[in-house]
Amino acid sequence: MSDLMFSSVFGTADSLVSSVSASSFLLCSVVSIVLGLVIAGVYMFRHRYSKNFVVTLALLPLIVQMVITLVNGNLGAGIAVMGVFNLVRFRSIPGSAKDIGSVFLAMAVGLATGMGFLGLAVLFTAIIAVVNAVYVLSPLGRPREAEKTLKIVVPEDLEFDGIFDDVLDRFAAEHELTEVTTSNMGSLYTLEYTLRLREPGMEKRLIDEVRRLEDLRNRLAAALKSNLQVAVDIKFVEPKTIARSEGKAKRVIDNRRYE
Repeated sequence: MSDLMFSSVFGTADSLVSSVSASSFLLCSVVSIVLGLVIAGVYMFRHRYSKNFVVTLALLPLIVQMVITLVNGNLGAGIAVMGVFNLVRFRSIPGSAKDIGSVFLAMAVGLATGMGFLGLAVLFTAIIAVVNAVYVLSPLGRPREAEKTLKIVVPEDLEFDGIFDDVLDRFAAEHELTEVTTSNMGSLYTLEYTLRLREPGMEKRLIDEVRRLEDLRNRLAAALKSNLQVAVDIKFVEPKTIARSEGKAKRVIDNRRYE
């Protein structure tokens, strides 16, 4: 049984044209068409696709089979034909890695059926279909939560170093300040963070928290300036994170002159 699977229906691969009968050619063509449909189904499994590409993919094994038959089963000529096919570029739709892999699969099946190795072609297609389904359904290669960009505009007099770290630590698994730019003639800083959220759908909560933090800082600074006539820089920190020496009261001498 295994010898029959890995043997050519043409009997020999030395001179295919002279040994191909109408029934053998039709059998190979039917197998190529069926396997082409299977390959198209494997390609469409949980993947975006266009009808034109799927139809072309389904026909490719039959086309390659015909080419291999015409080149008299010469393996070197078949490889050359594959090289020529690789020069074809699908300009209408950008090709992905799966597109390229599916094209190579269809060409390999067409080479097998063109040489008469129908059992090998069927077995190879079945193996690829099963392995593809396992890989697609498994977490293999599945990306983590996509990186997102957060831009925060702050005034130039704000000591922004680490001011938003507390909020970002609560909502993001990892974050990094990647760029700082100025705007409005240098009166504003734009902080650009690259972050990866802990859970999907936390964008609005994160933005609301940043806005609340900035609004609270501005209101406190305005209240202190209004009551004490002193401009202060407010920095929020976690409870019990200030060193004991820094938290002790210090004597303040008022050197202001009143007239």
